[in-house]
Order: sequence, then C-alpha cells, then structure tokens
Amino acid sequence: MASVKKLVSFDPMIAEELELVAKSLNMTQKELIERALDFYFDHTDAIVARKLSEDVHAGKEEVFDAEEVFAELGLE
Repeated sequence: MASVKKLVSFDPMIAEELELVAKSLNMTQKELIERALDFYFDHTDAIVARKLSEDVHAGKEEVFDAEEVFAELGLE
C-alpha cells in the first residue's frame, strides 16, 4: 500500500521521547508512531463500540433486524 504523508508538530519533550524510544527499540520514528496509532485506534474502537451499545440500550440509537434491512433493500 502506498504511503500518505502527514505533517505533524510535537511538543519538544514528546519529540525527544519519540526519538529516544525509537532508538532504544531499534525502530524508525515512523514505525513507532504507526504502531502507537494502531494500538490507540484498537483501544478507541472498543470505546466507540461500548458507547454505541450503551446508546442502543438507552434507546438513543435504533437497531434494525438484518432480515428487515435486506427486505427493504430487496436483497432477500
């Protein structure tokens, strides 16, 4: 997959820690940031799923049976 360039700015202390940790783990800063973001996104997926579940139970989100959806879309 092709890479996408992003320009980010870090607090100097974060930038220094990123450099030190990357060197300690014998990784590039790019690899470390990608792993950290991947881990973070996995964590936030769980938070979003929990909130959605809570909203369904509280009646804030409506849930439809798959068979109803398929029928509505003509995918029976």
